Parts: sequence; structure tokens; C-alpha cells
Amino acid sequence: MNFKTKTKTLSLSLLLGLFLFSQTVKAQQWGDYTLYSVMNATSTYLLDTNGNVAKTWTHASTAKSGYSCYLMPGGYLWRVVAKSGNSFTGGPISGQVQKVDWNGNILWDFVYSTTDYCTHHDICPLPNGNVLLIAYERKTAAQVAAAGSTFTSEVWSEKVVEIKPTGATTGEVVWEWKVWDHILQDKDTAKANYQSSIINHPELLNVNYKIIKDWIHMNGIDYNPMLDQIAVSSHNLNEWYVIDHSTNIAEAASHTGGNSGKGGDFLYRWGNPAAYGATGTAVLNVTHDAHWIPEGVPNAGRLVGFNNKGVSSSKSSVDQIVTPVNGYTYNFTTGSAFEPSAYDRHACNGYTSNAGNSEQLPNGNMMVCIALSGYIYELDPAGNSIWSKTVSGAAQQAHRYNKCFTDNEPPAIPVITNNSNVLTSTSAKTYQWYFNGQKIEGATFINYTPTINGVYLVRITDNNGCIYRYSQGYKFSEGSSASIKSSLNLGVFKLFPNPSHGKFSIENRDRVGKLEVKISDVYGRVVLQTQNLETIDMSEFKNGMYFATLYSENSPIGTLKFNLIK
Repeated sequence: MNFKTKTKTLSLSLLLGLFLFSQTVKAQQWGDYTLYSVMNATSTYLLDTNGNVAKTWTHASTAKSGYSCYLMPGGYLWRVVAKSGNSFTGGPISGQVQKVDWNGNILWDFVYSTTDYCTHHDICPLPNGNVLLIAYERKTAAQVAAAGSTFTSEVWSEKVVEIKPTGATTGEVVWEWKVWDHILQDKDTAKANYQSSIINHPELLNVNYKIIKDWIHMNGIDYNPMLDQIAVSSHNLNEWYVIDHSTNIAEAASHTGGNSGKGGDFLYRWGNPAAYGATGTAVLNVTHDAHWIPEGVPNAGRLVGFNNKGVSSSKSSVDQIVTPVNGYTYNFTTGSAFEPSAYDRHACNGYTSNAGNSEQLPNGNMMVCIALSGYIYELDPAGNSIWSKTVSGAAQQAHRYNKCFTDNEPPAIPVITNNSNVLTSTSAKTYQWYFNGQKIEGATFINYTPTINGVYLVRITDNNGCIYRYSQGYKFSEGSSASIKSSLNLGVFKLFPNPSHGKFSIENRDRVGKLEVKISDVYGRVVLQTQNLETIDMSEFKNGMYFATLYSENSPIGTLKFNLIK
């Protein structure tokens, strides 16, 4: 599975623009600029590869820097603002977010802070111009008790909101997900959220596990455009979570709906099996910066996070895992801990008790930010430190970009249309199609003919080849497709036997010209391609359902379903 990343995914699309800075130019370095800010300061900096300040954004004294900042294609700065006067305290409270152009003009200045909720920590700018925010959500002591918790005071739960800018200082909540809609308890049968077994419901959060006022303390957020999923990290519960963003607001509050069919329930969680009653090692010990490695980067699709006490109470780590992703869901055995048990670890060159981040770069390097000391360094794939820089102050995160990314406006997000059951992307320089979040090998043209029901999307690049853009998922239904047939006959063609035990034949009754056959699996991946063969041998393939798409002179004729049972 291939997908993102931090960049905040910066939307997977963005991440292709990340980078590091250095005091001396190194041939092995990747990128041209490093972006960072210091909390409660009034400047954001862009450094060149020599560690010199290439650009400074200066902010008002009333708009000091918060936890994180990011660049979007074209050099647009998104930043968290540490707003004063919030009803919530602790850290890092923000309550405000800004979008600033390259010349320092504030394009959007939005406050999301009331007595009931307030943004904090990280943000995730999206390619569609919206932004994801993490926000505390106040629950009164009465609400906490009614939910079946044994805690007797108010609780700051969490929610994630997607805000669409609607004016210079206004925005609309277009999507929302709340932890409080996905909790359970096994203490009181007479109260809400009761389940007799915690371990059998890891899709929900135990409202009695380590609950305090600042209960979960989410701190990192990322978006995966291929899966349309969100990853968040929890400081206090030592977990990474994945949730479905393809839901609408009502579905996000429920347990059904979306591409996953699971509504807003956790699709995946990792790092601390005890949080859902399972046995296993707690790998994470104070964690930040959960994100996917994006496309175009080695090990794309892995989930990564900063593990503040990963090595010891005085040495941090960056941990990576290969998730058991299966389409839009994740393989899981009820009653056990989420896989994997193994992980890849970089023992950091230092320690930070809070914050910190890493970015995996397209040339195989990795950048690490040891937040509280302001120490940022870059490693090559062999683990050698090839560059480092110590900045003044506590840089909570640092991000790497190249000039191609910062200097060019992004292309429009591609749109998919269906013409006679052939999916067509809007025009671009390159194309890559996906089925249910998985890359379809060889599907690199403007058109794609579906071979199975599901969600299709396309990724394009800009004319400079440095920015990825992903379409929204297009739900293709067999009911609307005349080209996918359940029967074994397709006009003058016949596929037999079905089921097949390894070999099958396609009868070309009228000897229609040059015939090409492409065999796809249930994920839409082409596993075999041949021409003018009456007998096709699939004895080395796994059992399951397959699709034979027939082409004559490069034009699709149709698709036949068959089962392989050996």
C-alpha cells in the first residue's frame, strides 16, 4: 500500500515538497528550504541549505506562533496562532489559524475558540483549500458521569474539524468527528456506552482508561488522500489512531458509513494494547507527529511517529510500522493486539520530553527535529548524520521543501467523469489510478476502464512534475456498468470453465481481430496480460475472484468474471 504523509500529508500531495536545512551544502541533502517557528515568537523562518535565513515572515505581537506551521504549493504559509484569552489552558492551546502568502499578506485569519471548544497543537492543510484542526471539547462532570465514567470532574475530550474558509475571517465546519461519539465502558449496565467486553471493541475508546481532565491530549494530525483517512497521535494514551474521513458528519458520529463501512469508529490503533484491554508490549511512551510516508518516498505508506521516550527516559526515537491495511480497513484478530508487533526504529540524536517530528524524504534521507533543544538534523539511508542545525528556541516541528514546490502554483484537483463506463480524468501531465486506495499497476493514462465495483481515484502531477494532486474518490457501481458481466458470455466470446482450476479458455467465436486479455484481481490490479491465446494458465495464482477484460485493437470490449479454485 502506498500513501502518505507527513508533510502533513501535508496531504500526500504536499509532502513531495518537504526538506531540511544545513550549514554547508551537502550533495546528499534533499531539498532547498527548511521551515520552522518557535512557540510564542513573532517570526517564521525559511532557511537555505547553508543554514542561512532565506526568508522571514514577521507576525503581529498579538499573533504569536503556536505549535506548527506548513507550506503549501506556491509558497503559502499555514500557521497555528497562540491566541490569548482562551477558555482552555495548558498546551499548546492555540484557538486560531492563519493562511499567509509569500509576501506576508494574511489571506485568512480564523478563530475556533469558545467556552466549549478550542483548537490546540497541530493542523493539517488540505489540497482542497480547507484545513483540519484538532480541538478540545469540554464535557461537564454530569456528562462524564452519564457516559459511564468513574471520573467525577469535567473532561476535555477531543474532536477533529475540517474548516472551509468562507471569508477573510470566517469559516464553515464541513466535516466533524468527535471522540465522545466513539466511547465505551464496562462498569455500569444502566448507563450509556455499556459493553461487556472492552477487548472485543477496539474500535471504541474506553472512557475509564487513564481518564483525567486533559484526557487524550491529541497532538499530531495527518491526511491520506488515497485512503481518505486521517491519522492522529495521543500524548497521554500512547497511541496512534486512524479514522475514516470519507464519511459525512452524521456518519462520522455513527458506527456505519464511509468507504470503510465503519462510520467514525477507529479503523486502526497502535502503540499501547492495554488501552483496549489487549496483551502486548506498549511501544509508544509519549508520542507526537503521527503521519504516513507519502508517495514518491521510500517505504511509502508506512505509519510513522515521534516516540519521545522510545529508547529511554532520556532518549527519543522515530518509529515506523507497516500497517495491516486491507482496502479501506485493517486486518485484525478479535481479542488480540493490532499488528504489527515489529517496527523500525531510529534512535534519535537527542531527547525531547515533548513535541518533535520527523520527515521522510524522497531521496531516502530523514529529517528529525528534537523540539525543546531546537536541534534539527538529516540522516542518509545508512543512518549517517549528514547535516545538523541548532536554532534559537524550542522548534516544535521542522519541515523540508524544494523550490519547485514553493515556486509553483498547484494544478487544479482532478475530476473524474464516467463516459459509457470508462472513467476519465481531467487533463494533466501524468496520471496514476487507484482502486479502494491501492495503486493499479500500469493504469497511467487519462482513461481507465473499471473491472470491479468500488472507489476509484486518480493522481496527477503538475507540468513541473513536483506536486501531486489526488481526485476525490469516484464510487463505481456495477449496476451502472454495462461493461462488467456476471455471466460467462460476452457477445461472441465465452470464458470456460468457471470456476477454473488453473487453466481456462476464451472462445473467440467470430475470430474478432487481434484480441488482448488483461486479468485483474479484486483490487483492480492487472496480474496477467496476454494476446491471442485461447488458453490461459493461472495455476500459479492464488484462489479467488478475477476479472478478464477483453480488448480489440486497444478498445475495451467488456469484462468477464471468473473464480479460480485449485
